[in-house]
Amino acid sequence: MPRLPLALLLGIAAMTSASAQVPGDRPAGHLHATRSPAMGRQGMIATSQALASAAGLRVLQDGGNAIDAAVTAAGVLAVIEPTMNGIGGDLFAIVFEAKTKKLYALDASGRAGRAATPAEFAKRKLDEVPGNGVLSVTVPGVVEGWHQLLSRFGTLPLAQVLTPAIRYARDGYPVQPIVADEWEEATKKLSQDPAAASTFLPGDRAPKAGEVFQNVRLAKSLELIAQNGREAFYKGAIASAIAADMKARNGLIDERDLAEHTADWVEPLTTNYRGYDVYEMPPSTQGFVTLEMLNILEGFDIKAMGHNSADYLHAVTEAKKIAFADRSAYLADRTAVPARAMETLLSKPYAAARRKEIDMAKAKTGYKPAVLSTTSDRPSAAQSPAPSIVDFAGRDLGDTIYMTAADGQGNVISLIQSLFGAFGSGIVAGETGIALHNRGAGFNLQPGHPNQVAPGKRPLHTLVPAMVLKDGRPWVSFGVMGGDNQGQAHAQVVMNLVDFGMNIQDAGEAARMRHMGANLGVESGIGADVRKALEARGHTIVDGRGAMGGFQGILIDPRTGVLWGGSDPRKDGLAIGW
Repeated sequence: MPRLPLALLLGIAAMTSASAQVPGDRPAGHLHATRSPAMGRQGMIATSQALASAAGLRVLQDGGNAIDAAVTAAGVLAVIEPTMNGIGGDLFAIVFEAKTKKLYALDASGRAGRAATPAEFAKRKLDEVPGNGVLSVTVPGVVEGWHQLLSRFGTLPLAQVLTPAIRYARDGYPVQPIVADEWEEATKKLSQDPAAASTFLPGDRAPKAGEVFQNVRLAKSLELIAQNGREAFYKGAIASAIAADMKARNGLIDERDLAEHTADWVEPLTTNYRGYDVYEMPPSTQGFVTLEMLNILEGFDIKAMGHNSADYLHAVTEAKKIAFADRSAYLADRTAVPARAMETLLSKPYAAARRKEIDMAKAKTGYKPAVLSTTSDRPSAAQSPAPSIVDFAGRDLGDTIYMTAADGQGNVISLIQSLFGAFGSGIVAGETGIALHNRGAGFNLQPGHPNQVAPGKRPLHTLVPAMVLKDGRPWVSFGVMGGDNQGQAHAQVVMNLVDFGMNIQDAGEAARMRHMGANLGVESGIGADVRKALEARGHTIVDGRGAMGGFQGILIDPRTGVLWGGSDPRKDGLAIGW
């Protein structure tokens, strides 16, 4: 289990109450968190690493906008938090552009190679996609994501934006404590691949906290990207190196797969929760899970239940089970999701119908997914058992990085990038210094399922940046890392803000729950009496510390325009403004 900061262990137990502040009027003051919110007027950035936040802040102070700052920080994170993310992974982003006053959503996730057919997996005598190794690798999307963001919204060239990342890769950086712990846990995985071991295990071990780590090979790859843009990664020397490595390992990615990769600008999904418009990414990722949960929970008097009470946690858990039953049945590449599925699953009548299935006195072992009728607008619950693919429970999920930035002009970006598992697939491509992700593990091999693996298809994804608007203007930009945790954590953060009136730091730092398979993980701030009450309703309670990911967020005071930043002490990060 990753090491938790002492401040979190000592302070988070107090996170059981909130003020009666009305959201959208003025943020609540500092209440019970281990740190105060950061504040600024000209800009704000929150990331999981202080060095990345500092790099992004410098861009803002030098006249760059929020998108320039975000990509700069994302580049640094791809170097200094290699356990969680890198240029061999995927990226999603939601952007509010001040000039057009519109939201834009970018899906920069990669697709399966042309050789990734069900028949190929059957030929290899596999009944599921491996969680690690060469068969879990899909085309990486991060570099294309950076290119798209800067081309559409940025003011700085990629070469300039990547300068801090190149410097840290070439000259080295001190490894932060939580990253060091995650690195140590991945030692066995890295040691199984010679290229990964020679890159990330200097002296045949993981670097310890405070030691300086260099990745000169990655620095050279980043320099190629800085010189030649995204073409270097998808059509140039890096693409050739990745393709050659995949061929040598009998993998499923070739040069054509890399050359044909493109990111997609898509329409975000949204629902209104008590007057606030919550925006999430559409499939192939799980943004609808948060929105479906909020629709269901909107019918309860959440505030009256009390924060982290047994009633509250029970309702959240049951709503999550319903949303995950639908996720399991229907989430896939958006080209494979049944027609009108999202419209059905995010409708208020559907939420009202599913809410009636929740027994507040008893936990259910599971719920059936929706029946998507092609002849009626009325959704209903399925009469057949739900598919067996519900969680990624038991897989090596690792975590991810989330970050957000805002500038004084009104531009806001919510960005997430990841390798999926710790160091992704555990494979480093040749001499590139690039760890390749294992996002292909999100596919299944179930015939006829929307998420069945296929050439050129995106797998079920977990990455979800989020943004909340009030009266058409950004109010909160936030995200919570951690695989299956993300959707259910997003719902809790929104309720912390809207129902319990917390400020942005409190909302992200407050003790959380995470439903995991048959277990309900809770943090130490949730008291023994609440745990006993949940167990009496049939929940199996386990220690959730270390499993709740990490939050970053920015709240924009609608009255003053002041930017409030929050950064989770569950990570090594920093929110900082000016």
